[in-house]
Amino acid sequence: MFLRITALAPLVLLSSCASGAEDEFWDRLSLLCGKAFEGEIVSTDAVDDDWRAQRVVMHVRDCSESEIRIPLAVGEDRSRTWVLSRNAGGLALHHVHLHEDGTEDPVTGYGGAASENSSGSRQTFPADDATKALFDREGIPVSKANTWAIEVRPTHSLFAYELERPERFFRVEFDTSAPVDPPPPHWGE
Repeated sequence: MFLRITALAPLVLLSSCASGAEDEFWDRLSLLCGKAFEGEIVSTDAVDDDWRAQRVVMHVRDCSESEIRIPLAVGEDRSRTWVLSRNAGGLALHHVHLHEDGTEDPVTGYGGAASENSSGSRQTFPADDATKALFDREGIPVSKANTWAIEVRPTHSLFAYELERPERFFRVEFDTSAPVDPPPPHWGE
């Protein structure tokens, strides 16, 4: 019996660490609630030049114990919202994309659950099975390898969002020491 309990101890410890890291991350993110921040594209892929040429603002707008919604404005485009959710199963990140009239874009709701290698300052979210099926259905199978990450580092005044897959890297960083006025309401609100 002792051997069986001892063998399970690392799993229990790993589970508690993951939960502690998720709680720390959620607490860090919650401190930003109600504030908006201007960002800068720091990755160098040429495909992101259009974004680099526009003002990028995120607004940590709707916060509860189980969900934080972060609308993202890129210039006049207010179609994107990052949705972080928390339940007994852990953290998840999903992306909501709406058209200007409030209807859903065909590519919306994609994301995944936080991976085990996440920490209190950085959570990574590989594409889940539903996301992979969506990307197949919409003809973008290369995106099935997507992993998104969000970093919240208060001591560095940093919030960062990343997208990574083979031959693709996107990163935008926001200075959380300098709040800005929130953008107008997002499409569909």
